[in-house]
Amino acid sequence: MAEFLEFLSNLTNPDWIVAHGGLYLLLFIIFAETGILIGFFLPGDPILFIAGIIIANLTLGPIDSALTLLYWVALIAAAGILGNFVGYWCGKYFGHRLLKQRDTWFFKKEYVFRAQDFYHKRGGVAIILARFLPVVRTFAPIVAGIVEMDFKKFAFYNIIGGLLWVGSLVTLGYLLGENEWVQHNLEYVIIGIVVAATAPVVIKMITGRKKTTVHAEAAVLEEEEY
Repeated sequence: MAEFLEFLSNLTNPDWIVAHGGLYLLLFIIFAETGILIGFFLPGDPILFIAGIIIANLTLGPIDSALTLLYWVALIAAAGILGNFVGYWCGKYFGHRLLKQRDTWFFKKEYVFRAQDFYHKRGGVAIILARFLPVVRTFAPIVAGIVEMDFKKFAFYNIIGGLLWVGSLVTLGYLLGENEWVQHNLEYVIIGIVVAATAPVVIKMITGRKKTTVHAEAAVLEEEEY
């Protein structure tokens, strides 16, 4: 367990990443987080930001640096897109087994039915937004496969979402990578990225609970009136 925690902490260290696989390690992490169920704990957003920092600190000329940025973004985005495809097909071909199981605290069939309705209404937007939400981006393609979201539609938004997610965060890291304050306060920057990414989920959960409570209270009042 100690070695595992040490591995996770090292993933926020650009020098350690460069010394232990560099781009290949980044590709594996992004693929695992988006395509393997147990990869939900991997820090995808910070990893992408750090990838940009690594590129910015390479001893390259302006043109070579820009080309390297595009090359890395293309490869990492491809890894994330491929990961989502794997998640989708796993959900499609193994999801029926989950639906046959009894409900547990971790998985309830009701969640799938809700997700199915959500994807029917705003499936494309859901796939894109999920890219920017930790944990959610791991489960979103699997659920899309379980509810049998149209594959062409999923593929289109998967590619768009992957390019936007990787392109924006890697480019941000690249633009700020040579900033001394960012280099000396990288831990705080990463915490800020994680907070910014998870805040929408937390807000949605809080507001959703409030709406549920209000509706429940309204229903009780209506019953009392009758």
